[in-house]
Amino acid sequence: MNFKSLTIAVDFDGTLVENQYPKMGKPVLFAFETLKQLQDEGHRLILWTYRHGSELDEAVAFCKQKGITFYAVNKSFPEEEFDETQSRKILADIYIDDRNIGGLKEWGEIYQLLVKQKGGLKKKSSKKGFLSFLKK
Repeated sequence: MNFKSLTIAVDFDGTLVENQYPKMGKPVLFAFETLKQLQDEGHRLILWTYRHGSELDEAVAFCKQKGITFYAVNKSFPEEEFDETQSRKILADIYIDDRNIGGLKEWGEIYQLLVKQKGGLKKKSSKKGFLSFLKK
């Protein structure tokens, strides 16, 4: 099987958690489980959010508590220095954001779309309940 690791940029407010900005919303159903599955399969996750400063630190810590450590945060590569004269657009294969045209799909559907797009994502171990959710 040909397997290409994806770089996936994920928004925070309204995508991973309910939009309560600047407060911390409740996790969106299956968001963190889906990200963990994608990460376990070798995909790079980038947190791509409007948050900055202590609000960003809080979001990163929240995600870490949920088992997600991002490859990079608001930049394309961990070692990248932010230059205010450059665009903040980051390089990714896929962008997941609640502000997409048509809104945010459910996380199971997002996973299935990625499976179809890449001809099947490499599967490693995962929780039984979550796998049954993904196969729907």
